[in-house]
Amino acid sequence: MAERLLTIEEVSGMTRQPVGTLRYWRHLGVGPPSARIGRRVMYRESDVLAWLDRAFKDEARLSRGRSAETARRSA
Repeated sequence: MAERLLTIEEVSGMTRQPVGTLRYWRHLGVGPPSARIGRRVMYRESDVLAWLDRAFKDEARLSRGRSAETARRSA
């Protein structure tokens, strides 16, 4: 079974980020992995979901670090 490919507009809807932001992230190489297929930029659904999972895990890790740092400062 072939993997579902998403357009930039579909990824924009999933992430609630403007299409322009996704294009800029693609330029910087920091957004979800994508590929040009013909004239269109396409995203594998599994890549977008994995990228979102990493973003949430990284944010949770950072917020735990901030909480520990705040506790050390107030002690």
